Amino acid sequence: MSERDDKLAALKATAVKQLNECGVSNIDDEQLSGYVNSLKSMVDNKDATLVSGKDESELETVRRNFVEKKLGVSDKDKAMAAIHAVAEKMSGIRMKSRPAFYYLVAHELS
Repeated sequence: MSERDDKLAALKATAVKQLNECGVSNIDDEQLSGYVNSLKSMVDNKDATLVSGKDESELETVRRNFVEKKLGVSDKDKAMAAIHAVAEKMSGIRMKSRPAFYYLVAHELS
């Protein structure tokens, strides 16, 4: 495997661990892999693979770039409620994995 593949595998393993910590045991591997693979071009930038649950501008970016563009949810209040619920759910995790965060937000909205 290439160095990038190793980093993506580590990113996925971290996401699985964090999802398990949040009580998710039945993980949709294909969905999680999609979120991990969407970060291929940013995997070398550690900050880009993490979400700050307390930074409102970061949470707004998640809403705009993930919830609205990828999930098609344009209701800002509904989107932010889901994002804040996930931030609270993951509050015990210091370095929140972006794929795990996205996975939980998607499930919060489904």
